[in-house]
Amino acid sequence: MVAMGLGSIVMTMVASMTMYSSQAFYSMSNYVDLDVHSRNAVDIIGRELRQATALVAFKTNSANRFITLTNTTAATSVTLNWSKDSGLLTLSKTGQPTVTLLTGCDNWNMAFYTRAPSVSSTNLSFNAATDTNSCKLINMSWKCSRTILGSKLNTETVQTAQVVLRNKVK
Repeated sequence: MVAMGLGSIVMTMVASMTMYSSQAFYSMSNYVDLDVHSRNAVDIIGRELRQATALVAFKTNSANRFITLTNTTAATSVTLNWSKDSGLLTLSKTGQPTVTLLTGCDNWNMAFYTRAPSVSSTNLSFNAATDTNSCKLINMSWKCSRTILGSKLNTETVQTAQVVLRNKVK
């Protein structure tokens, strides 16, 4: 009886340690996977935005947000779309198939700024762009997450990027 009681306690401890270890392993591998995809998205988005010559249109305050830019030199247009319902961030470029950059994207925000910063003795800040023509800097941030074993434990990544439109026509 005593041996059976001790055996069941040991088995319960082993089972709980196994569950905890597998949850930690899945959470860590998922976090790494989310981080890799976010960094890849930053690289692709950064490259496309830096090559753009102008911001054409945007929508920042709905469940379906987008940015459309043009590159008049290469005669291409690039659109970044985010859908809250699907959690997808996609990139569409003229003459190429649409590419899914992120899945499980819970939020995607953007802000637009002019080229010239406001400088004071204690602060450096950028002025908000009032229209598409005055935009020179785009600030984006997003949060991606996944559910692992029924919960979102340590399975989210947050990414922020500021990209200057290098080829903007003045």
